[in-house]
Amino acid sequence: MVEPSFIVGIFGNVISILVFASPISTFWRIVKKKSTENFKWLPYATTLLSTSLWTFYGLLKPGGLLVVTVNGTGTVLEAIYVILFLTFASNDTKWKMVKVVAVVNIGFYALVVLVTLLALHGSVRLLIVGLLCAALTIGMYAAPMAAMSTMVRTKSVEYMPFSLSFFLLLNGGIWSAYSVLVKDYFIGVPNAIGLALGSAQLILYMIYRRKGPQTKNTQRDEEEGSAHLMSGRLEMTEKKQHLHKGSSLPKSFASRQNNSSKILKALSMTPLELNSFNNNVEVNKE
Repeated sequence: MVEPSFIVGIFGNVISILVFASPISTFWRIVKKKSTENFKWLPYATTLLSTSLWTFYGLLKPGGLLVVTVNGTGTVLEAIYVILFLTFASNDTKWKMVKVVAVVNIGFYALVVLVTLLALHGSVRLLIVGLLCAALTIGMYAAPMAAMSTMVRTKSVEYMPFSLSFFLLLNGGIWSAYSVLVKDYFIGVPNAIGLALGSAQLILYMIYRRKGPQTKNTQRDEEEGSAHLMSGRLEMTEKKQHLHKGSSLPKSFASRQNNSSKILKALSMTPLELNSFNNNVEVNKE
């Protein structure tokens, strides 16, 4: 009979692979535009280290096949993302990434593997590697907070992919359930935190997805209103200049200009001012 933990683990594999695959659309955009724009590279470097260590943890842990399969796949995908980001990033970002990847993703990972295999034995190996994996998984879930801050600052969801946030939420939930069944707290604690952070990301996404278009429309209306106002001021300036020129023309033409000026003035008056103006005109006629 198949154990419930195995079934949940299979579902966990499927969801996690979808999580790892969710940035494909983002990187397709990066490749097409040949620019990383405002996308953050830290989540991919963090996730690469996390999946690498979880693969190592699964190899050390008895019955850790499902942990190896999902994180091995994730390691391959994240490595591709990091390479693409390095290819299209600006020079400043590229050098920062090279330093971090060389020191953390290669150097630190190699050090952990060597120390674990050569200096540690028995259950201590799982304890140390498990703690590192748990800490990095929390970092993986927390890494998109940089994108969250960008979303709050710009009031735009452009740089917070919905699919990534949604599948992170599902991923945290399914692996939390799996950890309860297999009694593995190194898997359970970070994924429970991921469940909470994924929920927060989706809440922010829904808030700014609604506000974003409205803000853009408001800005567009303000720009159009300013354009109309400036246009109106220019027209009034031209009319005033034209009226001043009329003073040097023959009296008959200047008279027409004065009449035009009175008409324009009358059109801009309130009903009360217009009534007063008419009374003055009648008095002058008398």
